[in-house]
Amino acid sequence: MANGPRYAVRFRRRRAGKTNYHKRLALVKSGKPVMAVRKSTSCITVQFSQFDPKGDRTLLTVNSSKLKTFGWKHSFKNIPAAYLTGLLAGKLAGQANIKETVADIGLHTATKGAKVFAVLKGAADSGLKFNLGTEIVPSKERIEGKHIADYRKVDMKNDFEAVKAKIISG
Repeated sequence: MANGPRYAVRFRRRRAGKTNYHKRLALVKSGKPVMAVRKSTSCITVQFSQFDPKGDRTLLTVNSSKLKTFGWKHSFKNIPAAYLTGLLAGKLAGQANIKETVADIGLHTATKGAKVFAVLKGAADSGLKFNLGTEIVPSKERIEGKHIADYRKVDMKNDFEAVKAKIISG
């Protein structure tokens, strides 16, 4: 390991590959709540947090497994579930008086049509304001689950529309 007066050890979370501090500084400088979108092997999580010098304050957390209460019978980690999770998160953020936010996809690679952009599209459709390019979000057919319905031979569009209507209505 290097040592000497000019050698500086990186922060622990940077060494572990968990935090990009240059992006974090830009998010903190905005002064707006941060909408962090994270995906795991089993679900998708959307978390709204506000910077505080003592530590970030979590304002709201929504997990895709909450879609089960709205009647979602499919996977909690696919693109339609990601969109519905974003829609639900945006709806709950509006009720929590969060109108404008900054999106944070973390260390995920920004790939056209990715799940994290389906979440952001859902949040934008619910009325939340943030920067989102229209060319990077998944197509309408993928958001509605047509690619899954064709493969699994299930009627996913009706399930998707029913859950979407329940989220929008209340």
